[in-house]
Amino acid sequence: MAEFTKAFQLVIAHEGGYGNDPDDPGGETYKGVARKIFSKWDGWIEIDIKKRLTGFPANLDKDVDLQQNVFDFYRVNFWDKMNGDSISNQKVAESIFDFGVNAGVGTSVSLAQMVIQAEADGVIGPQSIEAINKFDPEHFIAAFTVAKIARYISIVKKRPTSQKYFYGWVRRALGEN
Repeated sequence: MAEFTKAFQLVIAHEGGYGNDPDDPGGETYKGVARKIFSKWDGWIEIDIKKRLTGFPANLDKDVDLQQNVFDFYRVNFWDKMNGDSISNQKVAESIFDFGVNAGVGTSVSLAQMVIQAEADGVIGPQSIEAINKFDPEHFIAAFTVAKIARYISIVKKRPTSQKYFYGWVRRALGEN
C-alpha cells in the first residue's frame, strides 16, 4: 500500500515555502496551504505571529510545531480524503495526491475516475479504489498526466493571468521538480 510520508515529501518539494502572489487565486500561501481556501487552518495564527518577528519568512521553516501542522493538514485534508493508504501503487497514489493538492481532491479524483472509466463523482470509495488498483499503473500514470495537462490548459484559457504558472504545472504533471 502507498505511504503518505513519501507522497508528502514530493508534494512539499512542489509547493515550496511562503508566498503571497497577487495573481494566485488562493492568495497568501505557506507550503501550498492557500489562505483564501483554508482560512481556518491553525497554522495561519502562527504565521501571523512570525510575520512580526525578524527573519520572516525563513523563521517559519524552523518552527517544528508549524511543520507538524503542515504535515497533518495534508494527511487529513488530502491523503485521507482520497484513501491514499488503500491505493496499492505508490506512484499512482502520489500522482492523485499531488494533483489533489494542486487542483482539489474532487477534481483529482474525478480525473482518476475518468481514466479508469468509472463514474466521475469525485468521491474515491471502495469501488474506485478497487478499479484503480486493478488498472495498469503505467497506463494510469500516462493517461492521468494527459488529463492533468488538459485541465491546466482549460484553466489558462479561462484565466489568462494563470499562464505564468502553466510551465510549472506541466512540469509538475510530468513528475519533474
